[in-house]
Amino acid sequence: MSQNTSKYTQLIKAEAKRLGFLSCGISKAEFLEAEAPRLESWLNKNMNGEMGYMENHFDKRLDPTILVPGSKSVISLLLNYFPSETQTSDTYKISKYAYGTDYHFIIKDKLKQLMEFISEEIGEVHGRAFVDSAPVLDKAWAAKSGLGWIGKHSNLLTKQLGSFYFIAELIVDLDLEYDAPVTDHCGSCTACIDACPTNAIVADKVVDGSKCISYFTIELKNEIPTSVKGKFEDWMFGCDICQDVCPWNRFSKPHNQPLFNPHPEMLSMSKKDWEEITEEVFQKIFRKSAVKRTKYAGLKRNINFLKE
Repeated sequence: MSQNTSKYTQLIKAEAKRLGFLSCGISKAEFLEAEAPRLESWLNKNMNGEMGYMENHFDKRLDPTILVPGSKSVISLLLNYFPSETQTSDTYKISKYAYGTDYHFIIKDKLKQLMEFISEEIGEVHGRAFVDSAPVLDKAWAAKSGLGWIGKHSNLLTKQLGSFYFIAELIVDLDLEYDAPVTDHCGSCTACIDACPTNAIVADKVVDGSKCISYFTIELKNEIPTSVKGKFEDWMFGCDICQDVCPWNRFSKPHNQPLFNPHPEMLSMSKKDWEEITEEVFQKIFRKSAVKRTKYAGLKRNINFLKE
């Protein structure tokens, strides 16, 4: 291990912190041997539902050296999105990650700055930045890089801050010092499994995507099946139930990223306000939000499904 490797690793981690990332972990870019059978089994059981894109690029998903030729290190980063205020209690709910500006824009910008810093301080380093928009198994890399462990609900968990954060990566052709995974601290707790109203958590660390409320309210383009009627607990975009009940999320701390703050009107909207939402109000409140993924018609479909 050269002196430079250690120096570069420290430089990158310090800059990630300066840019506002919660933490930064690094692992060797190599084939994810343990993940391959899991992903294959998940796909074979059609747990991806209509998310056909999950079946594409199987090899790239498991091997960053195919995705980014010449890559040597995967730099994993976490960014907190836990809000200081949440919606009023009796209303149709939006997953906390979608409260403010779409995280893709915010994180892409930070990753670009980190990449520029690496080029300036270290020299010509090639790589690519990823924010869950490419075939990268974010959670597997974050766990491998020691940033947390995979909980029973299949989200990454840390003892210090729970699970309300985004995961992103830089995959680069630079040798760095690699971190070791941390131990699992879920123990015999089954809070997330017990609380899921659609029984989407089918085994330890296995979520049947096609049964998840987030899938029904965001990914599913057709009508929501009547078999799940009355089971959404007022979630109209995404769902945080498995995270909300997790004991480790008692330690969540509010983010300090102003762009993640919701449009002021959003927090106080009642069920009636949502039921009467016009396209104009939708565009105003969710102008730069991830909620735009469902479009106005999709959100109306979800609200009508909850209301009926």
